[in-house]
Amino acid sequence: MNDLTAPKAILFDWDNTLVDNWASIAGALNATLAKFDRPKFTEREVRGMVRHSMRNSFPRMFGDRWGEARDIFYANFRADHLAMLKPLSGVSDLLKKLAGMEVILGVVSNKGGEYLRREISHLDWADYFHRAVGAGDAVTDKPEVGPVDLVLKDSGIERSKAVWFIGDAAVDLECGIRAGCTPILRISSDEPAEAHKDWPPAAVVNSSEDILRLVVESRQTI
Repeated sequence: MNDLTAPKAILFDWDNTLVDNWASIAGALNATLAKFDRPKFTEREVRGMVRHSMRNSFPRMFGDRWGEARDIFYANFRADHLAMLKPLSGVSDLLKKLAGMEVILGVVSNKGGEYLRREISHLDWADYFHRAVGAGDAVTDKPEVGPVDLVLKDSGIERSKAVWFIGDAAVDLECGIRAGCTPILRISSDEPAEAHKDWPPAAVVNSSEDILRLVVESRQTI
């Protein structure tokens, strides 16, 4: 039994929380770095470093040429991101069951909104989500709370502990906490535990089955 507030809505991060698209992300980033004569990263290194939106991270990486870098990245990414997209184990069943429980579902991602929604449509998951918000859709990107407000717009649900924010990274926990939601970590080996010390999760899950179990248990405490 847990003492979490039963969710009226669950907001998910996308990459590494519901899907694996890292091969495409790493390939596009390395193609971009090569154009700038920069050393490449392994996929594992990319998994550990890509957390923030492009408009927040590329200016630090590429300076005044970040717009050029963005265009190179997306030219490579759009070529194969759908073909290389893989749902994480159990996610399709999880979304179906949560929708059947009348929990409002949404996505808050730092992937570009256009590409995020293409991927959702490709997996035939669009009907599960009230709204999917990616980088550039709101005035600011995660970890700012603007994307949370946008994804909840017209849902009839306001930010509270009854809104769960589930993600795999500190940026997700920070966003959830700053928004006054319940932050839940889907743990992975890509980010060390100390990364979460300033933004501690209310619960930790290892799988889609764990998420469903938490929801069911939280409803039993009502």
